[in-house]
Amino acid sequence: MSVKPARTRFAPSPTGHLHLGGARTALYAYLLAKKTGGQFLLRIEDTDVSRTVPGAEQEIFDGLRWLGLNYDEGPDIGGPYGPYRQTERREIYHKYIDILVKSGHAYPCFCTPERLDAVRQEQQKLKVNPHYDGTCRALSQDEAARRIANGEKHVVRFKMAQEGVTVAHDHLRGDITLENKQLNDQVLLKTDGLPTYHLAAMVDDHEMGITHVVRGSEWLGTFPLHVNIVRAFGWEEPTWVHLSVFLKPSGKGKLSKRDSVDANKDGYSVFIKDMQDLGFTPEGVLNWGALMGWGVPEGDVMNLEQMVERFSIDSLTPSPAAINFQKLDHFNATHIRLFTTEDLAARLKPYFTREGLNVNDDTLLKIVPLIRERLVTLDDCLAFGAFFFKEDVNPNPEDLIAKGLDAKQSAQIAQRAYQILEEQPTISHERCEPPLRAYVEESGLNANQVFGILRVATTGQKVSPPLFESMEIIGREKCLARIKNAIEVLEKI
Repeated sequence: MSVKPARTRFAPSPTGHLHLGGARTALYAYLLAKKTGGQFLLRIEDTDVSRTVPGAEQEIFDGLRWLGLNYDEGPDIGGPYGPYRQTERREIYHKYIDILVKSGHAYPCFCTPERLDAVRQEQQKLKVNPHYDGTCRALSQDEAARRIANGEKHVVRFKMAQEGVTVAHDHLRGDITLENKQLNDQVLLKTDGLPTYHLAAMVDDHEMGITHVVRGSEWLGTFPLHVNIVRAFGWEEPTWVHLSVFLKPSGKGKLSKRDSVDANKDGYSVFIKDMQDLGFTPEGVLNWGALMGWGVPEGDVMNLEQMVERFSIDSLTPSPAAINFQKLDHFNATHIRLFTTEDLAARLKPYFTREGLNVNDDTLLKIVPLIRERLVTLDDCLAFGAFFFKEDVNPNPEDLIAKGLDAKQSAQIAQRAYQILEEQPTISHERCEPPLRAYVEESGLNANQVFGILRVATTGQKVSPPLFESMEIIGREKCLARIKNAIEVLEKI
């Protein structure tokens, strides 16, 4: 890897949600830039105006910032190489189109959509791969200029060499060789005056000084075209890095939108905004995504700073990676355990307040150590901690009946526990556990029966953090009131 500062970019189209594949591309580009002391740019490639989705651009901004992938230049913060939206760079592309046309590397094409469709259908009948037949290649520049002056609609196509081969070098895959006769004269400029990706991305990468193009493997098919465009201008090529593809969780076939729908049913998603809403942490998501395509041990736990320290594009691998949501759970839970109590409390608070709970910060700081080990996602805090902030709980009456006992016997146990606790000046762990355990011993009952009734009565649920620590946080008066309510419920059964 070059020791020179790298300038990298993440260049998504605002045509949908920011997904895991895009986030991983952004991550690797970010890591490379930061590892070498360079810059990481965000560029919005919005020339396909018909597919632009309202709000998608803002979701990209928000998603990258949530992940901690703060860009040095971008549409919303500016920079010395702006504008950073392609629709705002139209004049720049026209300048470079003129250069290609004048040098004979591109030509205007006046073929109508109807003619192109007819050609395509004929090629399909002949079982020939659909391609432009070159009708307008032979037009002189003077004739093309005259037809343009007459207002004739046209596109501009790249004039691909028809003989020889193109050798394109990918950093992960080595040399990729393709016969030029297999390449098409692709459109560079559309009839609306906006460029296609093929021209715009190459021009922008050159103008913005991008040294390493880190992008998805879906661009491998047009990689030789892009290399030819760069060479037609006589520019120095960037280092090309086409990342590995994500496979379905089964490992069979590329991940699709349908797989995303199925994942959602199980509480997962490949969309960054969804992951945030589902309670995943940026640390967990980045750690999980980073290791799918990076040749380091699959179990390595790293935060962003540690990733920067260890990163090398030489360690990336082109091997496909199967999505494994259980590993996401693992990394997310692991990072949750690494957060400080204060940090985790701050992250959990929104989930409680979103449910309309009035959160006391001091109480929350006491709760975090009790529930931390039980959390896989941040929103799990509701299952293990919401009862702390409620005035009352409404346990399922059946859950109050201890195993092997009936409602009357369970009510008697609850009544005795109430008396024991009422005698204590405080419901601290140290004051309450000894007399209650003594009661278990003298009664001949087992601890699960007695403490199980107390747990459901005070927390409203059968599973909770440690009982006595929880009761201490709930407080004496509230615990007694909840146990009294449980007794009344049992007596009515």
